[in-house]
Amino acid sequence: MSHQTLDVAPSRATPTPVPMKRLTVPAIRSRKGKEPIVMLTAYTTRMAQLLDSHCDALLVGDSLGQVIYGLPSTLPVTLDMMIAHGAAVVRGSHHSVVIVDMPFGSYEASPERAFESASRMLAETGAAAVKLEGGEAMAPTVAFLSARGIPVCGHIGLTPQAVNALGGYGARGRSEAEQAKILRDARAIADAGAFAIVVEGVVETLANAITAAIAVPTIGIGASAQCDGQVLVIDDMLGMFERTARFVKKFDDMAGRISAAVETYAADVRSRAFPGADQVYAARDQG
Repeated sequence: MSHQTLDVAPSRATPTPVPMKRLTVPAIRSRKGKEPIVMLTAYTTRMAQLLDSHCDALLVGDSLGQVIYGLPSTLPVTLDMMIAHGAAVVRGSHHSVVIVDMPFGSYEASPERAFESASRMLAETGAAAVKLEGGEAMAPTVAFLSARGIPVCGHIGLTPQAVNALGGYGARGRSEAEQAKILRDARAIADAGAFAIVVEGVVETLANAITAAIAVPTIGIGASAQCDGQVLVIDDMLGMFERTARFVKKFDDMAGRISAAVETYAADVRSRAFPGADQVYAARDQG
């Protein structure tokens, strides 16, 4: 007698993890001037599982507004959205430091408001740190959070949450005045206690100057190979979107591969080649 049974182990939700010791915020901080920090964005448990062993840090970016939800910018992203995806990424990782973006409107009003949002974020996700955008104006908030046990990653240069004030997504630091301002921003955030700073969309010479000027790691995105680390949006570097920023290098063509696989699936369904004998359940023998 032969029969087939459902394969329920391991579950998609809880595959057997490879035991790893998770990196810490101080470990990331200590990488200044040493081996470059590898960071990518992650928004789901399964993607976190795939990225975890290769990365030092996973950033749950508010870019999920565009990447996951199809929103026109990061501005409509809510704290609840960030918490849901942050918790999913923590569940899928065992090695990387998980950092979650503070969404627009959740921290700018006051340090106290920022603490309320950040403390909830860490408590409900299990993440190690938060990231917030802004320069000198945000330094008191960074200091307030850091003094109360909430690790903060800064973000200067091109700050997407300020896209309306900046007038678009163009590179920053093309004028001497803007370079001086961004350098002041970097120093202020580092001095306030940030353990690392994302430097986005600035001219290369400015990124190099910032990296040399501050004592904490810089993580570049559209900045310089001389930064202390690099980050990209995972869907961009995998080639999921046709239109990306100039600074994105596409390491694969996942969109093309997915399209080809679905085309084959559709053809098999229409020709009744799928499901085949290996994908259906036979009745049990009665003899």
